[in-house]
Amino acid sequence: MNIKLVVSIIFLASILTLAIAKQSIMQTNDELPYYEIPDYPDKYTNVNVVARMIDGLGYRYYWATEGLRAEDLAYKPSEDSRAVSETLDHLYGLSEMIVNAPSQLPNLRPRETVEMTFEEKRAKTLQNFKTASNILKESKRKDLEKYAIVFQRGEEQSTVPFWNLLNGPIADAIYHTGQIVAFRRAAGNPMDAGVNVFMGKTRK
Repeated sequence: MNIKLVVSIIFLASILTLAIAKQSIMQTNDELPYYEIPDYPDKYTNVNVVARMIDGLGYRYYWATEGLRAEDLAYKPSEDSRAVSETLDHLYGLSEMIVNAPSQLPNLRPRETVEMTFEEKRAKTLQNFKTASNILKESKRKDLEKYAIVFQRGEEQSTVPFWNLLNGPIADAIYHTGQIVAFRRAAGNPMDAGVNVFMGKTRK
């Protein structure tokens, strides 16, 4: 076979492989929310401000968890601390509380645990953030009063005001997302250097 033809075929195959890989990455980014932070609203309202906080959390979480390896998930700074995988479990639980409040759904206790892969858990966490943000953006100012945190254990319910969602699950989720960033750096796999949490965009 002509050597030039062979080289051409190999070159074209390489181009095709790269194109397929790039398309796969683009599809993954399109499927998961918070590759970039959404545009900000036209006006300031109480519900829009909370939604924006959650959007900022979603963007940080997306990139804190993007490209985590098995060794990153197993990493923990000391024997008595949580591994990254355990911190991600906690973040998923926080995302459930964050979405349940504006969805007006109770947080069932004891909490049911479902086995998920890292990819499934990451996707569900991001979707919970996005759903909570979307509900808030469509809400009226006075709706926050009825978006309480509800805990249900059997037939018994206890209620905590929406205020506690701000200093509780939302602030806690931001805190633990920062831990993921620090732990993966310590494990030798730092977050993408192009991430700009101030602008909510990522340079490539």
